[in-house]
Amino acid sequence: MTTITLKSLANENDRITVSGATVDALRQSLRGPLCLPGDPGYEEARTIWNAMIDRRPAMVVRALGAADVIQTVRFAADHGAFLAVRGGGHNIAGHAVCEGGLLLDLSLMRSVHVDPSSKRVRVEPGALLADLDKETMAFGCVVPSGINSTTGIAGLTLGGGFGWTTRKLGLTIDSLLAADLVTADGKLLRVNGNENSNLFWAIRGGGGNFGVVTSFFFRMHPMAPAVLSGVVVHPLETAPDFLRDYRRLAAAAADELTAWVVMRKAPPLPFLPQEWHGREVLILALCWCGDLSQGERAVAELRGLGRPIADVVAPQPFTAWQSAFDPMLTPGARNYWKSHDFAELSDDAIDAMVAAVRTLPAPDCEVLIAHLGGAMSRVPPEATAYPQRNPHFLMNVHTRWQKADDDEHCIAWARNLFAATADHAAGSVYVNFMPEDEADRVAMAYGPNYRRLSEIKRHYDPQNLFRLNQNIAPAVHEVRATG
Repeated sequence: MTTITLKSLANENDRITVSGATVDALRQSLRGPLCLPGDPGYEEARTIWNAMIDRRPAMVVRALGAADVIQTVRFAADHGAFLAVRGGGHNIAGHAVCEGGLLLDLSLMRSVHVDPSSKRVRVEPGALLADLDKETMAFGCVVPSGINSTTGIAGLTLGGGFGWTTRKLGLTIDSLLAADLVTADGKLLRVNGNENSNLFWAIRGGGGNFGVVTSFFFRMHPMAPAVLSGVVVHPLETAPDFLRDYRRLAAAAADELTAWVVMRKAPPLPFLPQEWHGREVLILALCWCGDLSQGERAVAELRGLGRPIADVVAPQPFTAWQSAFDPMLTPGARNYWKSHDFAELSDDAIDAMVAAVRTLPAPDCEVLIAHLGGAMSRVPPEATAYPQRNPHFLMNVHTRWQKADDDEHCIAWARNLFAATADHAAGSVYVNFMPEDEADRVAMAYGPNYRRLSEIKRHYDPQNLFRLNQNIAPAVHEVRATG
């Protein structure tokens, strides 16, 4: 084999050269395959959910276990190679892949092992939410996770993790008991409340800045197999009045009830009259994860608002609800997001969102409004790296389109709505909803926790090996002159 050229960690404009013998030695140390461009598995590893990201790493390691992760991290650190780490590959920013560097692909590590006696589950970093839910629900349990089944558990957890059961059970990180983490020096550490507790605090919301998780250990929560869930569809014309009622009812809802809103063009769903297909609508998504006999009463007032076009709320398996929106989030489309947190959903913010939906730049673009609170808001903001524990509304401007020629128009639409609502926002943001071009918002995302995260980063990753993420820079200590 001839030499391999890799992007340099020290200077991204420079390249380092690694001999073929050195690459072969790495290959021999691995259980999983090492892929070069053109090799089987290379294209699969570099292709991720957001089609705007089209990067070609110089080399890919498709890890099958912790030993492969250790060997790859040591190789990158020893040779000063630029490193990307891929889990589920669903993150909007596309940080899972690098151009010209070394890609550590964890997507083949999808094992999920449930211990029913201890109500604990061990999950590998390539697992998707569908993998986790199907295993835990077989034992009548759930780990609070995300919104759709194709999301990867690693990125979701490391950013905080919220979804349909957050109000009842907390964030995903609130059920994280421990993790096995490979740090920048190639060591495998067990992190929990007693061992390496600073790192355990940091990975609960601090993203992939501190190492590569090879196993997550979660507490499971008992849950009935069925939830009362579904959607209620309204004309967009009624959205301003509807949202003023929604904000009051969502904020006062019981912990078991999650109520979110999506505004978009109606997809051709079988329960919608054909004349509504392609027209702007407001979709209320409901999930009651408590006793079904109480659920009908709990959702009655929200379902009773306005004169809906369709109402398909009914008991269904939780795993079915978790995958209900998967068809609208398939890979292969171009995606760009902008997001705000709101302490309150003001009239002006509502009006700005509704006005933007009347000018959607592509059929699959949408605006999500989620209300977060309940159990997650009863955890102190300093308890985990994820800091936004107050009950709040979240807006995600999800811009989705098919052709590169539409990039400028679609991105501008998202940025305009983001700007139009900025004066009403709380200033914080969920890191998993941040696009690649928002490095200036990272400190805002972590608020008062940022300084501690930066100090931990300096201690465990002073060279910033794990930088392809919403990056937390290692703290720099000033040296004062004495005399």
